[in-house]
This record gives sequence, structure tokens and C-alpha cells, in this order.
Amino acid sequence: MKIILATHNDNKVKEIQQIIKGTGINLISLKEINWTEEIEENGLTIEENAWIKAETVWSKLGLPVIAEDTGLLVDALNGAPGVHTARYAGSDKDSNKNMQKVLEQLGHSDKRTARFKTVMSMIKNDERHQFIGVCEGKIGYIKTGNKGFGYDPIFIPKGYQRSFGQLSVKVKQTISHRAAALDQLLRYLNSEK
Repeated sequence: MKIILATHNDNKVKEIQQIIKGTGINLISLKEINWTEEIEENGLTIEENAWIKAETVWSKLGLPVIAEDTGLLVDALNGAPGVHTARYAGSDKDSNKNMQKVLEQLGHSDKRTARFKTVMSMIKNDERHQFIGVCEGKIGYIKTGNKGFGYDPIFIPKGYQRSFGQLSVKVKQTISHRAAALDQLLRYLNSEK
């Protein structure tokens, strides 16, 4: 089954393709179909942004599409960065600046609980479905590790002492927010067979 993955983020494409390997689903990124148009993510929630991306691609191509949006929600920051996760420290989407801003805002506070939330919107045969995955954890005091991407070096998942930036790809694929949302999506697709 061929499905368009509505993202230009190579890291997301790679991570999602690793998780779905062997499922019979062939995800095609926007880069692979030479889609250069920037999709304006102006929703007020992560859910809205996922729908915006899916609807934009679906309306232009009419092909099955999955769009994903992920946010980091830090309790002590009233749920920020949230919907602004990618652009928290500016429109250049600089992960290091984003992480630094979160660390500076939290300072030495011991109130560091947070979660990653991934929302996947799928449009297929004009049917619309949304799948949500959450990974609870906390924000570390410093950046650790160089694996993963985005905020991974400062996010320590619940039950672990190391950040996503330190944990193996295999562990992350098992416990992450993105893996949880994908698991629901795959179970739905398998139920249709």
C-alpha cells in the first residue's frame, strides 16, 4: 500500500520508515514527489496542524496521506512549547535554540514533568482518522546524547535515566510517542484487510 507522508522532515521520515519496516506499507515523502510548497501550519492545536497538512496534500493529490504533528508539552511552562514546538525559539526551527530556551525557562526548578504528543491524521478513500500517541517523561537539566532529533537530548522518558538522545533507536521505537501513534494507525489498517 502506497501512502504519502506529508512532511519535509527527513528525520521524521527515517524514524517512521524504521518503525513500519516489514508492514507492507510504502511511505512516500513529499520530497520524493517533488512537493516544494510549504504547508502553513496555523492551527491552534497539534491536532489541527496534523489535519491541515493532511487536507492540503489530499486536496491537491487525492492520494492516501498521513500527516503527523508532534509537540513537547512541559507542565511548568503551561504546556509550552506545544503547538509551537518546532519554532519555539524562532522561525528557523533550530533545535539547539529551542532546547536552550526550554532549559533557560525551567532554570533550576525541580518541576520538570513533560510529555511528547504525536498526532497522526490519515485520509484514505475520503475517510478521515486521527491517532494520538503520548510519551510521558521529564526535562533534564542539560542536553545529553546525540541520537534522535529535535528535543531528544533534553527529554528523559518515564522509567528511564537517560534521554532520548542517549537511548538506542530500538528502545525509542518501542516507547516513543510516534511509535504509539503509528501502532494505532497500523492496527487500524490491518483491521481493514
